[in-house]
Amino acid sequence: MTPPEPEGEVAPQAIRKLAPGKLVIATHNAGKVKEIRALLAPFGIDAIAAGDLDLPEPEETGTTFVANAELKALYAADLSGLPALADDSGLCVDALGGDPGVYTANWAETADGTRDWALAMGKVEDKLTALGPDTSRSAHFVSTLALAWPDGHVQWFEGRIDGTLIWPPRGSMGFGYDPMFVPEGDTRTFAEMPFEEKQANNHRAKAFTQLIAAVL
Repeated sequence: MTPPEPEGEVAPQAIRKLAPGKLVIATHNAGKVKEIRALLAPFGIDAIAAGDLDLPEPEETGTTFVANAELKALYAADLSGLPALADDSGLCVDALGGDPGVYTANWAETADGTRDWALAMGKVEDKLTALGPDTSRSAHFVSTLALAWPDGHVQWFEGRIDGTLIWPPRGSMGFGYDPMFVPEGDTRTFAEMPFEEKQANNHRAKAFTQLIAAVL
């Protein structure tokens, strides 16, 4: 089945409230599923991972976080017949012109189709090192949440957190680029923080604050 075409980075439609019940989390990323379930649990939402429903992952053809999040949410809602929530997030490094950005996961891809986040972090570090010792290591994470219904209604919310990249990576409690990212105001990487602490103050939590205020 061909994924529905996202509208791109446009203003969201009129806000529609989300009733308690089943909601598909449109991702196969176990780390994202864990975070999103924890954020939704207090509101009576029965969050079901797309992988648990054997839903395929659409090709992420968008060039913005909004476009990719909408594409994934609309695809899962259409296939499941349930409301669906998708997150498209990434690491944006100032000195690399915002890369890896929407291609954050692509930088982790290996020849056998799996994802190696140590490889991805190494690519970022190699590029920064090549720019010289005085290169800025400022970066930020972005999370865009798209909430879609089977009838095609979609709305989105975005959060951001700024920080600095360190090397070598530290910590084992996060996922993705977490071991090399130190958020502003802290000395620890995301991967050195307990789950609950990171959950309370990261890019996804900031996007969820907007979503919860609007639809729950």
